[in-house]
Amino acid sequence: MSGDIQSLFEYVKNCFISSSGHLDVDGIRLLDEAKRKLVLHLVGNNVSEISRWLDYVKEVLDSLQERFGIKGFTLPKELASFTASPLDHMKKKLFNYVNDYLSGRLGYEDLLKKSLAALTTSLRTNARSCYQLWGFAGTLLHLSNMGYHLVYPEHRFVSFDRSGKQRLGVIPPNVVLLNLERGYLSFFYEAPRPLSWEDTSDLQKVWSFYTALRPDLMVYGGRVLDIVDLGSSPPIKRPNIVVEFKELDDWYLRVRDLKGYFKKSFTAEEWRLRWWQRLREELIRIADLHHIVEAIEESRSVRAREPSFRVKEYQLVMLYRATYRPDRMILVSKSSIPGEIRGYLEDNSIEIFDGIGFDIEKLKDVANEIATFTSYGEENSIAIEIPKELAILLGKTSKTLGLNHTEIIRYALKLLIEHYNDTEQPR
Repeated sequence: MSGDIQSLFEYVKNCFISSSGHLDVDGIRLLDEAKRKLVLHLVGNNVSEISRWLDYVKEVLDSLQERFGIKGFTLPKELASFTASPLDHMKKKLFNYVNDYLSGRLGYEDLLKKSLAALTTSLRTNARSCYQLWGFAGTLLHLSNMGYHLVYPEHRFVSFDRSGKQRLGVIPPNVVLLNLERGYLSFFYEAPRPLSWEDTSDLQKVWSFYTALRPDLMVYGGRVLDIVDLGSSPPIKRPNIVVEFKELDDWYLRVRDLKGYFKKSFTAEEWRLRWWQRLREELIRIADLHHIVEAIEESRSVRAREPSFRVKEYQLVMLYRATYRPDRMILVSKSSIPGEIRGYLEDNSIEIFDGIGFDIEKLKDVANEIATFTSYGEENSIAIEIPKELAILLGKTSKTLGLNHTEIIRYALKLLIEHYNDTEQPR
């Protein structure tokens, strides 16, 4: 199989060279087929497994859409592309390396190594996103069964990504739910993210967002529409709950390298200079100027040796708790956690829900825990949806009786309760 793939790539490479880099329709088709075969050869089984995970995500999103009357969803760019077609998404990850191979900048063995690394990284990213999204959506679904309904976003297009959401200098929620008896819950998925800036003074104010730790989900009691608080450290309002989802069987053995934790702030001018340097390096690489590439690689090696902070994944969970100081720190693990690790986390006030798999019923306890922080906060009035016909009737009644809407509803409910009590009296 591997030999057939190599032969196909070599044939396409010869066509590429003989045509001075302009493949015809047949050449493009053969190149696409070569990439497809390479993906299946390197990570085919993993793509099939994560594709099954996508089925669970789609199922819970469909249920959520029906329950809350949601008109549509937007997903993070990477996950949206993967969801549309896992195999086509994986082929996109080979673009640069295949182009370098066709141009003679990479040998076939290097093509295999770099392709495997890129495909593995993409699969891990999408597997993590899948499980996070499934866990978040599944928790919302349980809350809908508990009498909560969606009040934000009002347009009912729910966004699970944060691309461009901070351009106005605020970090808005992804979802706000309302339970009329209890109050609001506000959900912030994969926040905080960097805010927009224009010059050095702006950048210095928001720099801490570039180095801030980013848990999977933060939940606030009350209707919270912005969590930015530049006067605190970290620069966001303290959450009531932080939730972290873990999709790997051995996640607690993994190590995270937190390079951004020690990043020094830049001026806007330094930021622009670094952007130009990266652009220049990439153009030089594409032009294949070997005498300059070596200097670039050395520069990158120096940057790679910048200070970093290495922690085990389970220690990172505790770091989230220490940094954001939530009232509850919840860990949801797809697989069971060994007793020693579990005990260590619980001793540090981490609430664990493990062995969840993709059994949505097992998320019910997570939803119950989150629901305990439901609050109206400082809200003295709320907006609720009513059918159009009822709104028209309310308006006509208000005009006829000379009462405002609140008074009409109060009187109507009072009369309804009195009537109910009269009919329930023992005869």
